[in-house]
Amino acid sequence: MMGIIWAIIAGAAMSVQGVLNTRLGEKTGLLEANAFVQGTAFVLSFLVAWIFGKGDITALFKTSPVYWLGGIIGVAITVTVMLAMGASSPAVAVSVILVSQLAVAGAIDYFGWFGTDKVPFGINKFIGLAVIIIGIIVYKYK
Repeated sequence: MMGIIWAIIAGAAMSVQGVLNTRLGEKTGLLEANAFVQGTAFVLSFLVAWIFGKGDITALFKTSPVYWLGGIIGVAITVTVMLAMGASSPAVAVSVILVSQLAVAGAIDYFGWFGTDKVPFGINKFIGLAVIIIGIIVYKYK
């Protein structure tokens, strides 16, 4: 149950952040806004980890460098969300982002990429994805 609650909070925060970042980018420039957003996120993350962290930061050097790409991907996420929300409405942008997330997460599950357990991707999941896509089309074009 807590996983669902955290997911709801994450989804809400992502939607609000996307709009705030887009509006900031309209005033300052896309890359300038991204630099500010990523910079403040780094500072806050560092402080929270320093104060409350229980892990071992040196363990970074004991993991595959492939896993370090999450930070680079985070920059790409922020920039592309801003571009998507600037080019369409927040609801449409988030809907399409959701479909993309589900499709890629399904592929990660199915192929067991990045050390995840393999999870079958049956016809029910394809139908669910198709229903969401149809819903986006209906939502966008009324």
